[in-house]
Amino acid sequence: MPTTTQTAQERYQSWLHNPVVDAQTHAELEAIANNPKEIEDRFYKDLDFGTGGLRGVMGAGSNRMNVYTIRKTAQGIANHLLQASSDTQALSVVFAYDSRRNSQTFAEEAALVFAANGIKAYVFDSLRPTPELSFAVRFLQTSAGVVITASHNPPEYNGFKVYGPDGCQAVPELASRLKESISRVDEFSNVKTISKEEAIAERLFAIIGEEVDAAYSRAVTNMLQRQEVVQAMGDQVAVLYTPLHGSGNLPVRRVLREAGFQHVYVVPEQELPDSEFSTVTSPNPEEHQAFTLAIAQADKTGTIDVIIGTDPDCDRVGVVIRDENGKYDVLNGNQTGALLCHYIVSAQKEKGVLPHNGVVIKTIVTSEFGAVIAKSFGVDVINTLTGFKYIGEKIGQFEQTGEHRFLFGYEESYGYLAGTYARDKDAVVASMLVCEMVAYYKQLGKTLHQALQDLYRQYGYFLEGLQSLTLKGIEGIRQIEQIMQRARSEMPSSIAGFQVEWVEDYKQGLYGLPKENVVKVYLQGDSWFCIRPSGTEPKLKVYFGTMQDSFGKATETLQTIQHAAMQMIDGFQK
Repeated sequence: MPTTTQTAQERYQSWLHNPVVDAQTHAELEAIANNPKEIEDRFYKDLDFGTGGLRGVMGAGSNRMNVYTIRKTAQGIANHLLQASSDTQALSVVFAYDSRRNSQTFAEEAALVFAANGIKAYVFDSLRPTPELSFAVRFLQTSAGVVITASHNPPEYNGFKVYGPDGCQAVPELASRLKESISRVDEFSNVKTISKEEAIAERLFAIIGEEVDAAYSRAVTNMLQRQEVVQAMGDQVAVLYTPLHGSGNLPVRRVLREAGFQHVYVVPEQELPDSEFSTVTSPNPEEHQAFTLAIAQADKTGTIDVIIGTDPDCDRVGVVIRDENGKYDVLNGNQTGALLCHYIVSAQKEKGVLPHNGVVIKTIVTSEFGAVIAKSFGVDVINTLTGFKYIGEKIGQFEQTGEHRFLFGYEESYGYLAGTYARDKDAVVASMLVCEMVAYYKQLGKTLHQALQDLYRQYGYFLEGLQSLTLKGIEGIRQIEQIMQRARSEMPSSIAGFQVEWVEDYKQGLYGLPKENVVKVYLQGDSWFCIRPSGTEPKLKVYFGTMQDSFGKATETLQTIQHAAMQMIDGFQK
C-alpha cells in the first residue's frame, strides 16, 4: 500500500515493476516513463473517495479509474461490511452500470471481489439507470449497492458510486468510514478475487433483470398524480425522447408506455448506447447543445409537445417546450423543478390527499421559486446541502420519525424525485411526470410554457445562473482553497451596489447540516449567490439567484451581480 511519504515517482515505479500488473496497463505506464508531469498527476495521490464514491479519468495509476483502484475500493468496502456485520453470511451487494467505457468490466470486477469475500453479488444483465439501482437495494434487501457511472462527465471519465442498505448514496459519516477502510488496502497485495465461473458455482454471483425492472416500473407508474388525465389524453400528447446514448432508453420508454402515453418517439441517432457519446459535445441535458438533434427533429415534424432528454445514468432529465411563437425553449432545472413542485402539490390538494405534514426538500443552491410555491399550499420546505444523498437521507429519517411525509425533492442540476421507492434523483419518474403535466395542461387548453408564465405572474420572476471555474491538478486545488478562504475573510459589504445582508458559512455546520466547504451570500432585494467546490469535478461553482417583479429587471439584476461576483472571485485567485 502506498504510504503518505512515497513520492509520485516511487508510486509509479512500484506499479511499473509489479508482476501483478497486466500487459496493457504496463504498456501504458511505459509510455509515460519520460513524462514527469503525467506521472505526477497519475500518482501524486490515491483517487479520492468522497461521499459519492470514486470518480475520475480512466487510465493507469493510483489517481485513475482502473481495475486495480476498483478492486481496492471493493475490498475496502467488503472489509467494512464484514467487520460491521454480526451475520456475515447474509451480506450482499447489488451492482448496476451505464454505457461508459469499461462500465460492465468494472462492475463485474468489483462484484468478484465481494464474492471472493463471501458476500453475494447481484449484477444486472445489462445497463440500468442509477435510480433503479437505488430501488434495487431495498427491493432485494442488500447490504449495499454500487453503480458504475460518471453521470454526465466526458467519455474519458468513469465512477464508482456507493449506496447504503437504505438505497441512499453514502453520506459523509458512512463515506468517511469506507474511505478509512479502503485506505488500508493495497491494490495489489491484499485484494481477494475469484473467477466469475467459481463465483456463480458457489452462488455468490447472480444475474438479475426483469423481475427488478417490472417492480421498479410499477413503483414509478404509481407516482402518476392524475391517472384519469393520462387515460383521457395519452393519445393526444406527442413526446420526443433522447437517452443521449445512455441507460434511460428502455426504462423511460417502458414507463411512458405503461403509464398510457401512446406517441413517444426517440431521436434515432442517440437511441443506442455509445461510450463515446459521439453526437454531443457533452452527454449532459443541462447543456443546450445536447438537444440540437432533438429540436431539429421536432421542428421537422411540427407536432411534438415536449422533448425530454436523460443523461447516461438516467438520474437527470432536461425538458424542452414550445413557446408562444412555436420555438423550442430548453427549461433550466429550477424551472422544471418549480413546475413539478406546483403540479404535484396542487394535484394532491385538489384530490384532498395533501398530507398535513407534507414536505418538499431542495438544496441550498436551488432557486426559491419552488419553495415559495410549496409554502403557498401550506407545505413545509427543507433545505439540504448540495447532493441528492442528503435529500435521500431525509426521506429515510422522516419515514422513521413520521415527522413529515415526503412529497417531492429536487436540485437545480436537473435532479428530481417524487415518491419514496428510491433514495436518489430519478429521471424516469421525472420524465413521466413532465409528460403528465403536458397532458394536464393540454386538456386545459394550455401549453407547459403558458403554465410556467402563469407561475411567474403569480409568484414572482425568479431567475438563476451558474458560473464555473475549471481549476485542475494540484495547483487547482490550492487556488480553490484560497478562493474559499478569502471569500470567508474578505467578503465586501456590498456587491455591485447591492448590500450584503448576511453570509452563511456552511463550514460551521449551520442549521444542523454536516459541515461543508460552501459560502452563501444574501444581497438586498431578494438576490443571492453561493460559492462551492464541485465534489466530482476540478471546478469551483458559483450559483446565482434573484426574484424581481419583471423578467427585464430580473435579467438586469442577475447579470450585474454575476459580473461583479466573478470579478471579485477572480481577484481572490491572485
